[in-house]
Amino acid sequence: MRDVAVLIPTLRRPATLERALRSVFAQVGSLDRIAAVVVADNDPDGSASAVVERLRAEAPVPLIYAHAPVPGVATARNVGLAATDAPLIAFLDDDEAASPGWLAALLQAQAQTGADVLFGPIRGRVPEGTGWTTAYLERFFGRDGPAEPGLTDQIHGCGNSLMVRATALPGDAPFDTAMNETGGEDDRLFTALQARGGRFGWAADAWVDEFAPPDRATLNYALLRAFAYGQSPSQMAAARRDWPGVARWMLIGAAQTAVWGLASLILALLRRPARAEALDRTARGLGKVFWTKGLEPKLYGAAMLRKAA
Repeated sequence: MRDVAVLIPTLRRPATLERALRSVFAQVGSLDRIAAVVVADNDPDGSASAVVERLRAEAPVPLIYAHAPVPGVATARNVGLAATDAPLIAFLDDDEAASPGWLAALLQAQAQTGADVLFGPIRGRVPEGTGWTTAYLERFFGRDGPAEPGLTDQIHGCGNSLMVRATALPGDAPFDTAMNETGGEDDRLFTALQARGGRFGWAADAWVDEFAPPDRATLNYALLRAFAYGQSPSQMAAARRDWPGVARWMLIGAAQTAVWGLASLILALLRRPARAEALDRTARGLGKVFWTKGLEPKLYGAAMLRKAA
């Protein structure tokens, strides 16, 4: 029964897209479940079409090209979903490469737990030359979890996940395109699912490697994203008009900023590598305090195209 579509959003990364696709083609024990691999090309110029056409002849499963010319990760995911009617959707980012047992592990964990959304672990890979920040950046771009599969209260990002379409991805465009440049569209989706009583699971053996490109494998970029991650709980509370919740998160953020800001200063004076983690926690604290519209970092979509230009 071919009941799974693998969706890969991409934006001007032909080499890493090919690596991601080939990792899906090399899956063991699950190829007969794949209805299609969908490449959602978020480049207005449609640059990924050449990669898809070149690999289509050797693909062991149907390979679909979907053009999403309006820049933004939420738009790309929505356009990719519209290209398939598969009841299960596996998400893989274009800078990730799946291990051979990746999809089989996600499917097994879903059958075991009955979860609406499954997440898997990620090994962060960074280029050479990142120096004292290497260990921090590998953790930042990676993802850890329990040693065994099961249900979890921990919510992660969309990359390396499996979702039951009927319950986790309602409507024609489940990802909020207002988040196209800031990210966080998956947080908003999962928060709404959680409010509906949805269940989340962990697939301990569904490993992928995430290869951070040189322009992202920097402390500055990681701290900017950490700030954006910190904004999320305050923003989600505001979206629910839970103003006491907003105030609580802002107080938590202020405390985190004070404690970890001081720790960052001390560790910086001592020149300890652990200062990167302390700076990360400080940035997340600041995000909880400074969460309002207009303060979100522009990290995706049109912002990425402007940076590339």
